[in-house]
Amino acid sequence: MAIDRIFKDEASEEKGERARMSSFVGAMAIADLVKTTLGPKGMDKILQSTGRGREVTVTNDGATILKSLHIDNPAAKVLVDISKVQDDEVGDGTTSVVVLAGELLREAEKLVAAKIHPMTIIAGFRMAAECARDTLVAKVVDNKGDAEKFRSDLMNIARTTLSSKILSQDKEHFAKLAVDAVMRLKGSTNLESIQIIKKPGGSLIDSFLDEGFILDKKIGIGQPKRIENAKILVANTAMDTDKVKIYGARVRVDSMAKVAQIEGAEKEKMKEKVNKIIAHGINCFVNRQLIYNFPEELFADAGILAIEHADFDGIERLALVTGGDIASTFDNPESVKLGHCDLIEEIMIGEDKLIKFSGVAMGQACTIVLRGASHHVLDEAERSLHDALCVLSQTVNDSRVLLGGGWPEMVMAKEVDALARKTPGKKSLAMEAFSRALLAIPTTIADNAGLDSAELISQLRAEHQNEGCNSGIDVISGSVGDMSERGICEAFKVKQAVLLSATEAAEMILRVDEIITCAPRRREDRM
Repeated sequence: MAIDRIFKDEASEEKGERARMSSFVGAMAIADLVKTTLGPKGMDKILQSTGRGREVTVTNDGATILKSLHIDNPAAKVLVDISKVQDDEVGDGTTSVVVLAGELLREAEKLVAAKIHPMTIIAGFRMAAECARDTLVAKVVDNKGDAEKFRSDLMNIARTTLSSKILSQDKEHFAKLAVDAVMRLKGSTNLESIQIIKKPGGSLIDSFLDEGFILDKKIGIGQPKRIENAKILVANTAMDTDKVKIYGARVRVDSMAKVAQIEGAEKEKMKEKVNKIIAHGINCFVNRQLIYNFPEELFADAGILAIEHADFDGIERLALVTGGDIASTFDNPESVKLGHCDLIEEIMIGEDKLIKFSGVAMGQACTIVLRGASHHVLDEAERSLHDALCVLSQTVNDSRVLLGGGWPEMVMAKEVDALARKTPGKKSLAMEAFSRALLAIPTTIADNAGLDSAELISQLRAEHQNEGCNSGIDVISGSVGDMSERGICEAFKVKQAVLLSATEAAEMILRVDEIITCAPRRREDRM
């Protein structure tokens, strides 16, 4: 009995088969959970939080779904992590990566049951992934040189990305929005300068792209509503000290007159500060903190537009976009970089007034205004658009493009199979398993569309025996179709990331042979 007492009372361990079993089962369960969201006919999930608000999220984005789950199974956590990384890294393919990893494990489970050592399986997977990646690299199309073609590639990628999301009805419209926004970035992958504003009302098709920068604020009272050739000072400073704040400071005075004196002194200080700010020769002052009515009045007298409480993202983005710095002291005006823009005016979207800065210094910035029936629709639209923007900005840098619709998987599977036939030893079994796992993606796309996946995949396999075949699954007509005619494209970077992270995750879970769960810390009784 003495041997069992290594761990504390509550700790549990699972060894060998049982550990492997539990990690396989957990990972496959997660993969099956998001499997139905894959592809143009994928379904959405409703996530309801148990928190106070009981917020409801309706989403199709693999990473969002998995992020919101509280999972106990260690292997499942690995899958959640890879989808998160995929989301941060390339933005799209979050569902594919989990489905692929889950399928690899499903195949690996069969091999382990057939008494093949996990290390052998991993070695086989490694070789297979390497082979698959080389195949993709050999098959990419790169239209960087030809601007027209490249733009149509981008449009196709955007359409393909959006077609599995809520925006699929208006995907032309949104693909154009996304491509325009990304083309303005001129090759930087910094999506900070694309601002997305969500305003309920109207329908999704009313969304539009605005060249300038829109700040979700109203213009103060008695201030100019429209300024041309604006010089903007972006600041983060307290403009609320003209009244004596009672809390925080204790001042003993013997008469009310003294209080008045203190207030007068504060007011003078404030006035000095405002004059210092005006001395910068600006006509627009944006502050992160609030501005009391006294300084606001002074600004209005000087004909300066003062905006208060511009939230942090807003103000950092504004500084970035107009090319100014965020200032907090105003003693030496010459060292502060002011922001510039051609025109500041108030616009109405729906019922809300917003301030629009147009003709900004950084031509890369733009604002996408999303309209939609409800908050849920808007949130999901924003997520989908964000996916598209990420993929596009990655593609602008790495302009290699592949066809979509299960085509890359079929090509990879074919090559991996060919390699497996040449490879002696048990590794070849693992490689065949890898190619079967790759086929899971087109299979799932077909299943989600309610098509006969076995029939379609075998047709595809036959077609892919021909050299230079472009066939993939066309879910709209429910048959095998030519992907290049349909314009279904994917970014090479996304596919590569899916392939490599799924393989690595599967490897990691395969290596596990023991799961030790620590004893929870006891709460001492504080009686």
